[in-house]
Amino acid sequence: MELLIVTGLSGAGKSLAMNVLEDIGYFCIDNIPAGLMPRLVDFAQQGENMLQKVAVVLDVRGCRSAADVEEALDGLDECGVDYRILFLDCSDEILQRRYKETRRIHPLTSYEGVPTARAIAMEREVLHPLFERADFVLDTSLLSPAQNKERICSLFLQEEKAGMVLNIVSFGFKYGLPKEADIVLDVRCLPNPFYVPELKPLTGLDQAVVDYVMGFEESKELLRRIQSMLEYSLPLYVKEGKSQLTIAVGCTGGKHRSITFARMIGKFCEEQGYHPALHHRDAGRTS
Repeated sequence: MELLIVTGLSGAGKSLAMNVLEDIGYFCIDNIPAGLMPRLVDFAQQGENMLQKVAVVLDVRGCRSAADVEEALDGLDECGVDYRILFLDCSDEILQRRYKETRRIHPLTSYEGVPTARAIAMEREVLHPLFERADFVLDTSLLSPAQNKERICSLFLQEEKAGMVLNIVSFGFKYGLPKEADIVLDVRCLPNPFYVPELKPLTGLDQAVVDYVMGFEESKELLRRIQSMLEYSLPLYVKEGKSQLTIAVGCTGGKHRSITFARMIGKFCEEQGYHPALHHRDAGRTS
């Protein structure tokens, strides 16, 4: 049985994640008490009840302390259960805004009677053991629901095709680093199409921008050196047993140079036998 524990901050997108996982073939169980985890697994593995792919949500509704979390995970370890953890993260500011906009109440606000900001801080403390052990960390702060769905699909559908999930994300430094990035590449050193009037409204998805960015010898040389580094390092990550690797490529606004290089790197990785998923985080921004 393949067991996936879905966890993370309340409001970070666990419900959406479970809907996506159900759509791609997981048997999904929401809001399970920590103490029932080993018994649930035992039931799912018995005879006619045997389930192939199970996803369960374990969060502050089912465990009130870090000790509860540790006890649940230790119980799975003692039973010899092979499991992985998907942790959905989000910035405190964005979480507070989401609660304000939806007028939902944070679970710990209901249980403990504390303000939302304090509830989020308490939740991080409780879930810290899960964050530390997570196999996949997905920061949804700047993702739309559609982008969030795409990322989850790329993680768990792509795994059937390759031993290591490879994500390539283009982004703008002015909007912050992607928290899930393992490797960050900065291409702000290259000539910027933003200052060319006819190219400014376009993105690295347009050939005119690609031709401009790659028309400089510095760009070609930088790409060659990045490719050389990846050609050497990616097999080492696979050998080390890394299940997920995220390469983030950034420029100032995340629309021209970063997208151009992310696509070039993605094509190179495909030629090396990987199955990269490309995401252009800030391509649709207007400011």
